[in-house]
Amino acid sequence: MKTLKKITTIAIAVLITNGFATQLFAREMSARDIIEKVYNRPTGDDMTSTLTMTLINKSGSERVRKIKQFTKDFGDVEKSIMFFQSPADVKNTSFMNWTYDDPSKSDDQWIYLPALKKVKRISSDSKSDYFMGSDFTYDDLGDRKVDDDTHTLLREETIDGVDYWVIQSIPKDEDYMYSKTITWVRKDNYIGLKREFYDEDGELLKILKVKKFENINGFDIITSSEMENVQKNHKTTMILDNVQINTGIPASKFTERMMMRGI
Repeated sequence: MKTLKKITTIAIAVLITNGFATQLFAREMSARDIIEKVYNRPTGDDMTSTLTMTLINKSGSERVRKIKQFTKDFGDVEKSIMFFQSPADVKNTSFMNWTYDDPSKSDDQWIYLPALKKVKRISSDSKSDYFMGSDFTYDDLGDRKVDDDTHTLLREETIDGVDYWVIQSIPKDEDYMYSKTITWVRKDNYIGLKREFYDEDGELLKILKVKKFENINGFDIITSSEMENVQKNHKTTMILDNVQINTGIPASKFTERMMMRGI
């Protein structure tokens, strides 16, 4: 799931030695190819981290939430689970997401609310709901399939010395919550550094920005990002720390029982 396609032709291999491969390969790649590399960018077999989620309203008031999260790639499915540790009003809430390689299978998602003492599956009709008061929908927290959208390369840009592809993605499902997204993809590491989300009327709704990424154990890991709802003047920041990669997280971590039990 998290592997990059190998370049196999002798011609390309020869050009690599001459320093021209990157430019030629970039020109030959389609917008779909680029987005596929964004989605499949390698991040290790599993990852543990602490997430600080900060909700910022239009007056600047902040609500800070501390979360412990775990992710593991099982080959045909990637599973993630997060446990809210503070503040008290959300403590022991947990959320789990399973993303499948099979393009015909949608993400499975569950949430556990301590007050109800019950694990609830997130229905497809609820995927557009906002997650725990943040600016991320449940759908945003999953991994969108490459072929759910039609991708078009709009242009190439250089910003602060970094080269980007700017790609528009239009959903094939006309009832999808976003009419389109536009993503700025770094050419050197395939990180989508910025993404604009447009609502059903074609108006700009949200902007996701990657503020920082770090190389950890040989993988480029996004450690700081911000989602801004420009229509509501509301922001959510996400900061990762204590990142550990390939520690051998057991499969038993990703179960409904563990959601109720906690860390």
